[in-house]
Amino acid sequence: MQQAPASAPTPPVPSTGYTRLFAVPEFRAVFAAHALSLLGVVVGEIALSVLVYGLTGSPLMSALTFALGFLPHVVGGTLLAGVADRFPARRVLVVCDLVCAACAALMAVPAVPVGALLALRCVPAVVSPVFQGTRMATLADVLGDGDLFVLGRSLLRIVAQSALLAGYGLGGLLLTAVAPRHALLITSGAFLASAALLRFGTRRRPARAGRAGALTGDSLRGARQVLADRRVRVLLLLFWVPPMFVVVPEALAAPYADALGAGSTGLGLLMCALPVGAIAGELYAGSRLRPAVRERIALPLVCLMLLPYLGYALHPNLPVSLLLLLLSGAGAAYTLGLDQWFVRAVPQELRGRAMTLLTAGLMTVQGVGMALAGAAAEFAGVTATVTGAGALGTACCAALAVAARRTEERDGADRNMTDR
Repeated sequence: MQQAPASAPTPPVPSTGYTRLFAVPEFRAVFAAHALSLLGVVVGEIALSVLVYGLTGSPLMSALTFALGFLPHVVGGTLLAGVADRFPARRVLVVCDLVCAACAALMAVPAVPVGALLALRCVPAVVSPVFQGTRMATLADVLGDGDLFVLGRSLLRIVAQSALLAGYGLGGLLLTAVAPRHALLITSGAFLASAALLRFGTRRRPARAGRAGALTGDSLRGARQVLADRRVRVLLLLFWVPPMFVVVPEALAAPYADALGAGSTGLGLLMCALPVGAIAGELYAGSRLRPAVRERIALPLVCLMLLPYLGYALHPNLPVSLLLLLLSGAGAAYTLGLDQWFVRAVPQELRGRAMTLLTAGLMTVQGVGMALAGAAAEFAGVTATVTGAGALGTACCAALAVAARRTEERDGADRNMTDR
């Protein structure tokens, strides 16, 4: 696989941390659209869950509305990935937002039965990896392939983590003032506003690749091309494998809080600790560390980030458990170095498909990690499961770090031979 060509140079910007991003007008539009679509997602998930529970009285059906936000990602990420490169990026982003807005508006119609509500819930989950992959590839067009791209990706992740912390509480408050179906109209409006920002706030760019055959075949071909390069495969696994283990304490927070006698307050703190650690780690790395340092610490961080879970073997109390989770979450700063390697390794014509595949895989492995954690805890208990996740996850991350270093050395040697 050839090295990706450099994108067009971006305008001169100030040199201070994340503030540099907002000197780029297109990024301001992408950022605002991201915040609005997150608002739509969070409000929609809560409103639909409450609506389905009110119609069925079934906790299972209510929980299923959340599960359907994860499971269809793998479909969109594999069968529709070609959309990200076959069509102009701005058009893809706007159409995805309009599809989500239409689904939310249809959910708000009083006569829609529960089965149709769940089916409509699946549609945004299918298009989500296409949207996110296209947006990530577009960031490289808007910000270039260098440090601004890394910081832009990081800031969008920070906003997403922050939305999870604050959004569900605010969404719950919203539902005390409006009915669930009316809240779904707010969701629809948020997606429409996001579509307008992307349509009028970003430039039209041509498609990265031609239309070769049927969409599904092209998507699968693109996935094979992305996965054919060993360096890219290893980097994808470095994005996917650590989160599969990281989510284990989150998945088991309710039984662990119950075992500690921490109540609902303790449960809320346990659920917040990982994202707070991740936000703190990324903010520090993005604002205080130079790009070369972020790349240098990426592999050591990924090897260390799951080690705090070994502390669960000592059956820690709530404050110590929160500290362990904060430390592990802070290790998410490794992704800043990884982002730079990934955009450097993937050719521009495959970038949309590669980013879509990355997003779909990330969502899927987190769901798998949660399910496996629940199954393991049934037999081994919560503390043993989290400890085991720390040990096994650290071993897997160390093996991937070694593989990443070897592929980096091999690619460097190949470039030297080419230069000669």
